[in-house]
Amino acid sequence: MTLWGGRFESAPSDAVFALSRSVTFDWRLAPYDLIASLAHLKALKEGGLIGSQEAEKIEGALKSLLSEVKSSLFMPNEFDEDVHSALERGLREKIGDLGGSLRAGRSRNDQVATDLRLYLLDHMLEISALLVALAEAFIKKAEEHIDVIAPGFTHLQHAQPISFSQELAKHAWAIDRDLSRIRDWFARTNFSPLGAGALSGTSLPIDPAATAESLGFSGPIANSIDAVSDRDFVAEALFIIALIGVHLSRIGEEWTLWSSSEFGWANLDDAFATGSSIMPQKKNPDVAELARGKTGRFIGNATAILVTLKGLPFAYNRDLQEDKEPTFDSVENLQLILKPLIGMVASTTFNKEIMRASAPLGFSLATEIADYLVKKGTPFAIAHEIAGRCVKYCESNNLTLNDLTAEVLLNISPQLGADLLPLLDVEEAVQARNSVNGVAPLQVREQLKKARANFSENTQWISRESARLSGIIAP
Repeated sequence: MTLWGGRFESAPSDAVFALSRSVTFDWRLAPYDLIASLAHLKALKEGGLIGSQEAEKIEGALKSLLSEVKSSLFMPNEFDEDVHSALERGLREKIGDLGGSLRAGRSRNDQVATDLRLYLLDHMLEISALLVALAEAFIKKAEEHIDVIAPGFTHLQHAQPISFSQELAKHAWAIDRDLSRIRDWFARTNFSPLGAGALSGTSLPIDPAATAESLGFSGPIANSIDAVSDRDFVAEALFIIALIGVHLSRIGEEWTLWSSSEFGWANLDDAFATGSSIMPQKKNPDVAELARGKTGRFIGNATAILVTLKGLPFAYNRDLQEDKEPTFDSVENLQLILKPLIGMVASTTFNKEIMRASAPLGFSLATEIADYLVKKGTPFAIAHEIAGRCVKYCESNNLTLNDLTAEVLLNISPQLGADLLPLLDVEEAVQARNSVNGVAPLQVREQLKKARANFSENTQWISRESARLSGIIAP
């Protein structure tokens, strides 16, 4: 079924219909379209454009159709062009020509813009809940590893000893920023295009502000042309998802490295790993690798929508049909990867002894020598040079820095006393980093308290908005 054609003498060719047909993917919007239709029906009734008896009949048919859509009892057929035409067909099958009354005062242009906003608002809340669960898995693991010493890395080279908790908790803070971006996006997106019509509003006595309120929006979009042509909310959502993907990819990269034989740090639970069809010994970190892999499509989808939008003139253009598939793909694949990733993080165990043993390797205590000298009044440039000579001596003699003796230190520099020796210890080095946001256990515990408070507040926001939205989209 199509929603147009009066001025045409023939139907579109099969090739054009196949090109135009979007119901194969925009059917995901069906529940949101029906919810928006109920709000629009209310506006038509209050404007005196539909009588009470007719409105009651249409409302009953809409709610019945919504139930059938949710249970897959009503589905599009091969002749339906898009979600809107399929649903109007469903209404007409129930109540005849009265089912076409809802077209008054709206267009598919403002209709689809409304549907897509509702879809994304709903699904970004679901994504937010999964992100909180992932962050909580990291925080719990971090709390279990506060006193575990591990080497910290820069450039994939041993840098300084750290609390392994700090390494784990960093991912929770990246997720915290992701949630902050979603919340900012949510506030900008929560406005209604409905009532903008094709591009210029409507001459009919309907109130877009009342419709917006019925749908839980903060208000109507101020400019009717902007209302039907704006897809900033799609581009921004896809960017947020792409950046979440980048964060997940970094998690995947670390888990892949940590579970390798060369690192030997992480033991993956069997439920979150796979095997090889030819090598019986293999235990592959497929969840971690797919977290890296799916990020490519998230970035691609964000790029695709920006390229689609970059040259569009004036109000609605059919190019905007291309906004949906990248959106659905990114949303669904992010949800798909987040669930096993949460399980992977929560179930991984770590080899504390291996991490502790490797912490002093790579001369990671060299900064302790420089800091020791600075505290005694030596300019850091000179302290850096002396610490470098200590490293050079150890390299030449196949030693680590904590193998140095008081006599050797004195020979390297008269500024190096025996009181340096107790500082050349990984536990001492970690305890010494007691600045705010440092790796000392005291600071790590404080950091994790702040993280828990942040995610508790995010959980409350998600719960509040989800309850509000579910009351609208699940009548």
